[in-house]
Amino acid sequence: MNTSRPLRVAIVGAGPAGIYASDILSKAGIDVSIDLIERLPAPFGLVRYGVAPDHPRIKMIMGALHKVLERGDIRLLANVNFGTDLTLDDLREHYDAVIFSTGSIKDAPLSIPGVELDGSYGAADFVSWYDGHPDVPRTWPLEAREVAVLGAGNVALDVARILAKHAEDLLVTEIPDNVFEGLKASPVTDVHVFARRGPAQAKFSPLELRELGHVPDVDIVVYPEDYEFDEGSMAAIDSSNQTKQVVKTLTDWALVDPSTHSASRRLHLHFLHSPAEILGEDGKVVGLRTERTALQGDGTVKGTGEFHDWPVQAVYRAIGYFGTELSDVPFDDRRGVIPNAEGRVIGADGEHVPGVYATGWIKRGPVGLIGHTKSDASETIRHLVEDVDSLPRAPKGAPEDIVATLAERGVDLVVWDDFLNLEAHELALGVAAGRERIKVVPREEMIAIAKGVNARA
Repeated sequence: MNTSRPLRVAIVGAGPAGIYASDILSKAGIDVSIDLIERLPAPFGLVRYGVAPDHPRIKMIMGALHKVLERGDIRLLANVNFGTDLTLDDLREHYDAVIFSTGSIKDAPLSIPGVELDGSYGAADFVSWYDGHPDVPRTWPLEAREVAVLGAGNVALDVARILAKHAEDLLVTEIPDNVFEGLKASPVTDVHVFARRGPAQAKFSPLELRELGHVPDVDIVVYPEDYEFDEGSMAAIDSSNQTKQVVKTLTDWALVDPSTHSASRRLHLHFLHSPAEILGEDGKVVGLRTERTALQGDGTVKGTGEFHDWPVQAVYRAIGYFGTELSDVPFDDRRGVIPNAEGRVIGADGEHVPGVYATGWIKRGPVGLIGHTKSDASETIRHLVEDVDSLPRAPKGAPEDIVATLAERGVDLVVWDDFLNLEAHELALGVAAGRERIKVVPREEMIAIAKGVNARA
């Protein structure tokens, strides 16, 4: 093996998974040169564009990721789209190994009648809108007074909380101006969250759930008739402190006398209701039909044949994320992941594709919190290091070669120092408004500010 230069590794996706993998690889004890390739003009992925703006504690993770990139030993190549600006063949020409850490950015499908109606939305799209993602429209149709959110996880809670919260209470966050104006005009009065199983099976984190109770002028409503437990539920409560905390919080709310509710908005939590159909008239959502479910003793549920119609004018599906297929990269259409064995990508022949790896949600599916990607990345990097001696060296392995290729293709490359310009601008906008940061949304404006061109005052 030619060892006259460092091992060249490209990591595609600069979210937490990609940055953790970069950091672990940089400390793996081998001579390595790492490029972190990101399709957006800014790094940090899910932390910047997937975490609700009123979750500053979670966004503190960005500080740790920031420290990794500011060291200077990992090069950021942002505003580079894999599949158009660069292909897998291009990466093989310039790098000895490639790690895909592109995450899961679209909604998992829900196959019920009416899902295609106007007013039926995927949570992933809504999250991208309120987080100021540059590739989604600037506006969102917030016209419903009554809204349904389907799901029993933290994303469902985020969507419900953002919908129910008064826009003025979000001004302390980095919420973009267009999002504030949209939420301010929302006529919403009631947001209903529907979970297919019981309270003990909810996947809410205790902290996120408790935060609902502190949203100003929003009452939390939990219905005693939805509050059932079976042997499987009790076992879950006994074996998990997190489940125990979630159930306690829900119990406290279930015991509140509804006559004491006085807020102008309400957030309803319904359990044992499975979505059966989204109801429509003239192509628009006018309701949601749910089927009552019953616990079966082991924590699973079964439909009872009892249906209920809820008058809502919008339905948000927060039932999970799904990976996106990448050009020329093996993909499991059923699971929405890149097929792999502990991070080594597996081809159609069942064998490891030499020099190609995966980490994060595109490796294992959209489960687990952001911090879980550390152990995931460690596994992938361990196998890459084991494979080092067998990796064929790329013919164009000099760091400047990939930059020249991108320049030839007219790619407006954003590097770390450019991003720092954008970050400083966003922070300055925040200071001027008495806030921590105001996020710049349009892609063209992000790039111009990063490059020091035509930055707005």
